Amino acid sequence: MIKKHTGILVVILMVLAILPFVNVQALESATVYNEETLKAAIQNADIDTIVLSEDIETHEKINITRDLTLDGANHTIKYAGTFKGGSDNTVWDSIYVLQVYKADVTIKNIKLTNGNAGLLVNGGRVKLEGKIDLSGNGFGGMELGKGVGVTQTPYLELDKDTDLVNTTESYERPTVWVPDDTEKARVVVDGKDVTFKAGDELSISEFEEIMEMNNPETGDTILLFGVLGLVGLISLGFGLRELVINNKSYKKEL
Repeated sequence: MIKKHTGILVVILMVLAILPFVNVQALESATVYNEETLKAAIQNADIDTIVLSEDIETHEKINITRDLTLDGANHTIKYAGTFKGGSDNTVWDSIYVLQVYKADVTIKNIKLTNGNAGLLVNGGRVKLEGKIDLSGNGFGGMELGKGVGVTQTPYLELDKDTDLVNTTESYERPTVWVPDDTEKARVVVDGKDVTFKAGDELSISEFEEIMEMNNPETGDTILLFGVLGLVGLISLGFGLRELVINNKSYKKEL
């Protein structure tokens, strides 16, 4: 009996001796303050939350290809690089301030500005929380697309309290759009699931209006803008497009 207990004690002592040399890495949070530290944190797989400590200027698109949380802490990422064939962001050069490529990413309280677009959800899943400001981009706020070699449908989720801002939106610069090469994109707001088709372009007011269309008794999406809504759409002049919501279509021709 003594020998048996002695054997168990030896095993326990061996385990305790090995433990200090076992490298157990927990996921960490990193605070970043410039382009280099931001890129390094994105590349570090041991970091699951990245927090901006100040505004950051970047000279190339910031590409996120793995699951993580990016907390802007009410700071800005501004594209400060050059554009092919021109001197400003009104010349198309596929410059997105931030691109989420086939990854599951949460983005909080941030401004993305001075690119051709602020954000590209490229076959990824993005959740927006807090205030998301997409003002100041040459072609609009956010693209929900696939691109070459991507099969996943782009997916965007917003909390009911998400504050989507774009003070520079216009007919030519919508806040949210689906490019012609992308069959569809999914958007979920507070549990309401909406499907957008290729070519759809939406302002913030249209975006919010559509998201609020929900029947509390059946949960079915109601495709009804009403007279006041239609007048508002006419004033915005967003032309002809088809919105597909829960496999139902609503066409508006202005």
